[in-house]
Amino acid sequence: MLVNMNDILPMARIEKRAVALFNVVNLEMARGVIRAAEEVQAPVIIGAAERLLNYIPLENLADLLLPMAKRASIPVVVHFDHCITKEECIKALELGFTSVMYDCSTDSYEINVKKMKEMAIIAHKYGASIEGELGHVLGEEGAITGVEAQIDISKYYTEPNMAKDFVERTGIDALAIAVGTAHGTYNFKPKIDFNRIAQIKEKIETPLVLHGGSGLSKSDFITAISNGISKINIFTEINIAAANALRSGLGQGICGITDVIEAETEAVYKESLKILSLFWNGEQHS
Repeated sequence: MLVNMNDILPMARIEKRAVALFNVVNLEMARGVIRAAEEVQAPVIIGAAERLLNYIPLENLADLLLPMAKRASIPVVVHFDHCITKEECIKALELGFTSVMYDCSTDSYEINVKKMKEMAIIAHKYGASIEGELGHVLGEEGAITGVEAQIDISKYYTEPNMAKDFVERTGIDALAIAVGTAHGTYNFKPKIDFNRIAQIKEKIETPLVLHGGSGLSKSDFITAISNGISKINIFTEINIAAANALRSGLGQGICGITDVIEAETEAVYKESLKILSLFWNGEQHS
């Protein structure tokens, strides 16, 4: 069934679970994710970040994901992630996306507040939920190389009191916070500020989001969720799983795309199943 984040994240926060957001760029990835979510009986969020529109136009993404979400046996949010411009956010809402993440995190604080408040009003008129970001999660969604170890990520961390002011002034439905993760693959072992997550949760009732989740350990995820994270974004893991399935098929001399479709779907399903089981049920499968 098609829902927005307000239908699933508040309860996840209360129950100390996390809903996974999977960025997907084709039918095979979407099939694998939804199949896994239905098996775990976990709500799920699917969509794509704006930078991934190089691989699938927004209109085609809507045509693909919205009907699949409506037919699914579990709650599915169709989300436009890391939208950079107001125009693209509105376009996604008009296409029927039930959630948007408007990324103004590189703007000054007051500009971020102003833009987010304006977009929150618009999104809510469409019956959609909206996510903002305070602090800044470095790196790029789907990047091959991530943030270098010598960069001091801590200077981009979210400040708890500022987070409280931010959600009160903007009216957003979910807040992405910077606590030590980075988008893309890691060139170093990330060190997550779990205490900061707990401090922010104590300040606000708005569900908290962890971006740059790919590459964290199972114990990192469990601790982050227990401290207050209710939504975690994933792309790199399923992207690599799909690529490895294609690579394996081609290595066996397969030359038709139809010969590797099911292998790609199966690979994404298996990876998504592990992630969803961990985030929703706390099950640490191998």
